[in-house]
Amino acid sequence: MVKVGLIGGAGYTAGELCRLLLNHPEAEIAFIHSSSHAGVPVTEVHEGLYGETDLVFTDRLPFGEADVLFFCSGHGKSAEFLSTHDVPARVKIIDLAQDFRLAAPGHDYVYGLPELQREAIAAARHVANPGCFATCIQLGLLPLAARGLLRGDVAVNAITGSTGAGVKPGATTHFSWRNNNMSIYKAFNHQHVPEILQSLRSLQPGFEGAIDFIPYRGDFARGIFATEVIRVGEALSAEEAESLYREYYKDAAFTHYADRAIDMKQVVNTNKALVHVDKFGDKLLVTSTIDNLLKGASGQAVQNMNLMFGLEETAGLRLKPSAF
Repeated sequence: MVKVGLIGGAGYTAGELCRLLLNHPEAEIAFIHSSSHAGVPVTEVHEGLYGETDLVFTDRLPFGEADVLFFCSGHGKSAEFLSTHDVPARVKIIDLAQDFRLAAPGHDYVYGLPELQREAIAAARHVANPGCFATCIQLGLLPLAARGLLRGDVAVNAITGSTGAGVKPGATTHFSWRNNNMSIYKAFNHQHVPEILQSLRSLQPGFEGAIDFIPYRGDFARGIFATEVIRVGEALSAEEAESLYREYYKDAAFTHYADRAIDMKQVVNTNKALVHVDKFGDKLLVTSTIDNLLKGASGQAVQNMNLMFGLEETAGLRLKPSAF
């Protein structure tokens, strides 16, 4: 049984981790750390867990009770925490923030996208969980990069639910503003673009194009739906593109090529990713969709934990979408 500690336990990703881990056949939550909620029952914050657990938030850090730590705090907090706390070397770490996603001297974190480097994750002590937009967009582009077919700039549009902004209320997350509304933000300058480029260039080192990414805020709670437009000319027919994607994802545990147009509701509340391609003239249109809190965060983190501990990759993650 893998013993798990959660750092920063009050946010959306921590709540989803609790839900998954409480039902995981080979994992057990040892502690859930939250300085601001110490002594408070977990169900008072993550109310969907009523009847599932009697765990209480703690401000203690009993590292000796854990085999793995999930860092669920905001960006920058993981590096800060590790600089002031001595985590035993035997304890593995999965960081859900962006602190260690980019390769750099001074850290050994493996980028945790199983469809890109499953074997490296399995051998890792420290894993940096990808960003939610980055996961969805990369899954639409990896097969092309693996074949060296990315040419020039790639146009990307993607829309995300309000949970992508985190649990802390803000001007653009209030229901009255978000409902029946759409807006763009961080156009061409989103923080996930560098990790996307890092992955693509690891497969296609000569790719020098830009990811022209326009993110949208959607009027729904969870999910991401992305489109990517790539000019491939005569290098790839529609049939060849479909074959390429089917082959690339044939052994993926959760990413599937769909032979018809996809929609977001097919993946919400699951750890699945769906990808579909169409050819229009000399352009390839790729659509990809995930649940931002699961395949885009907590579900993928558990998938990475499973790989790191030699468990069945799908353990605790066979979740079903709603029928409506």
